[in-house]
Amino acid sequence: MKPAAAPSLRRRLLAATAVVLALALLVAGWGLSALFREHALQQFRDGLQGQLDQLTARLDFDPAAQPLVDSAGLSDPRWDRPYSGLYWQVDGPARSGALRSRSLWDQALVLPDDRVPGGAVHVHEALGPLGRPVLVVERSVHDPRQPQASWRLAVAADTAPLDQAVQRFRGQLALSLLVLFALLLAASWVQVLVGLAPLRALREALEAVRGQRAQRLLGRFPAEVQPLVDDFNGVLEQNAAMVEQARKHAGNLAHAVKTPLAVLRQAAERLAAGTVASGELPQLGRLVHEQVDRAARHVDWHLARARSAALARPGGQSTPVAPVAQGLVRAMARVHADRGLRIESAAIDGALAFQGEEQDLHEILGNLLDNACKWARSAVDVRAQAVTAGTQRPQVRIEVEDDGPGIDDAARAQASRRGVRLDETVPGSGLGLAIVQDLVGLYGGTLELQRGAAGGLRAVLLLPAA
Repeated sequence: MKPAAAPSLRRRLLAATAVVLALALLVAGWGLSALFREHALQQFRDGLQGQLDQLTARLDFDPAAQPLVDSAGLSDPRWDRPYSGLYWQVDGPARSGALRSRSLWDQALVLPDDRVPGGAVHVHEALGPLGRPVLVVERSVHDPRQPQASWRLAVAADTAPLDQAVQRFRGQLALSLLVLFALLLAASWVQVLVGLAPLRALREALEAVRGQRAQRLLGRFPAEVQPLVDDFNGVLEQNAAMVEQARKHAGNLAHAVKTPLAVLRQAAERLAAGTVASGELPQLGRLVHEQVDRAARHVDWHLARARSAALARPGGQSTPVAPVAQGLVRAMARVHADRGLRIESAAIDGALAFQGEEQDLHEILGNLLDNACKWARSAVDVRAQAVTAGTQRPQVRIEVEDDGPGIDDAARAQASRRGVRLDETVPGSGLGLAIVQDLVGLYGGTLELQRGAAGGLRAVLLLPAA
């Protein structure tokens, strides 16, 4: 069943970009709006303070210590227009609104009941004429002749123009940010298209490989994609090598069994034609048995070679040596119980492990033990330990030694060749040591045949340790 497709990478990138852009622009819009309102409010306050300074400059006191304001000296025409939005007022010690601008008409500003130190400026928010919100800037002044009498000068302005300016700014800012969001999203779309273009090229290269128009991924790819391409090409090359090796083994096997099959066909034709004399039947039977045995040996050999060639040398797999060795020793003791052999395994460290498949370790040790038991007179010993050669990584050293007749120096080089049997009286196919040699070589190990302490054969294995 084909797995469900994951969400589109393009859509995920665009969705993430849209969310991040929206959040960033919302925060930016809120910040800019707050900054603009603060700036506009400060400008508004500065304007009112200028008007307050102008009012203070036009304030005077008559001989009776009553305040006088030269309204003709106030330049802003809004002072004289009723409910214009700009107002001034002078409050005395005894009454509110002793003097006020014509713009207040018949109303007065209601100021908060607080004390304003002389010369200091206070800013308040209050309600002005017609119940409209106003911003009030005020200060206290004194007549030098009567310093105990305090007069409050207040200038107020309707905040509606300020609020309208802020609202207009927010509307224009929202429209600008919306346009900016659309432009940035379009730019992100182009960026995603350009960024994912190598994946389209990779897909085309894969289509070429699948369509057998190319043997590997071809093309120039970015540095982020190139490692993936190199790994995939490595897999393709490995598969091609495995296929080629399988073809080679199939061809070798076909060539190897061609002669035995031809001999068997000839024998069958003679039997079918009735040209075999009764005295030749035992000889013909031995011939058929010999050719079948030869074909079986070739099949076993090539199957073992094909299996070893197909191995991928798995990394990270660990096989404890002690359980495998002890299990094989017990199995061989039962198989050769009638010969009374002493098959022993020395104490092996439980932490000692082979970096490879357990099945391969069984195959290697099983063939060596079986070979040793066939040739041993009375004893077979198995030993294993960890060794380190120089600065190389640790290895597992396994020794399988028998007390048999051994092999002379000239014969040891031939012992691991396929199908070679040094003694035809001992059962076997002559493939055991060759299969061991292939598997050991696959793992980068070595197999060395030596003369044992008792004169027999000692097989020394060096395999990678986990």
